Amino acid sequence: MNIGIFDSGIGGVTLLHQAMVMMPHENFIFYADTAHVPYGTKTREQVISYADDAIHFLQSCGCKAVVIACNTATAAAAEQMRKKYTFPIIGIEPAVKPAVAESEGKRVMVVATPLAVQEEKLKSLVARVDNAHLVDLLALPRLVEFAERGEFVSDAVSAYLEEQFFGYSLDAYGELVLGCTHFNYFKDTFRKLMPEQVHIIDGSIGTIRQLARVLESKGLLAAPLSDESSKWKSGHGAANVKYYQSGVEVSGTDNLKDWDKLHERLEKMRFV
Repeated sequence: MNIGIFDSGIGGVTLLHQAMVMMPHENFIFYADTAHVPYGTKTREQVISYADDAIHFLQSCGCKAVVIACNTATAAAAEQMRKKYTFPIIGIEPAVKPAVAESEGKRVMVVATPLAVQEEKLKSLVARVDNAHLVDLLALPRLVEFAERGEFVSDAVSAYLEEQFFGYSLDAYGELVLGCTHFNYFKDTFRKLMPEQVHIIDGSIGTIRQLARVLESKGLLAAPLSDESSKWKSGHGAANVKYYQSGVEVSGTDNLKDWDKLHERLEKMRFV
């Protein structure tokens, strides 16, 4: 049986990559809804519809569980999808709680898509854990556009982030929460722009641990989790994974190599 993972585009490969590291004995189907990327600038109703289509497709592929590898789609659609489908649906949310706990009184910046920043789910999460009012929310919509065209390190990316951070006293921050899976591709640029004391955190490892807990509780986990810091084995044959773009399977050596390049980038970013 497969584990389905979907996102609006390549951002969800962040979670697929971490899952391949920690769950090497599982089979995966990755669904990139490239026909509708980006989700973060769409309406809530549109995102719910896209998520439903993706999960229905993954259900037809015999998936035993689905991971919504998109903070925006989790915020907008996870609750409705869990009511509609009977298999486990695991969402990802910005790692605000651990960031606040680790901040030691310094401020916490959460960067996400515009829709995720506007959604009540994120606002409720912040209100629940941010008793000292340390959290700032910042939408970075253009980062998704940069990621989808494979522009991960460039003067334009750096200039965009510098412009968005203008007016913030970055020395006051202790944590930077990456609240969109696309943003993980830019960890090295974030690292250069942020003061040394700022810890960059995302929700990938926590989400995969939760996926494993749910599968284990249902007797569906193929093998115990591997260590989260294990190395990824290059080559698309390293784990059983099939890629789909809005329902069309990705095939051919050259096309699959493009996905391997994303994994190679993410492997470097895991240790930034």
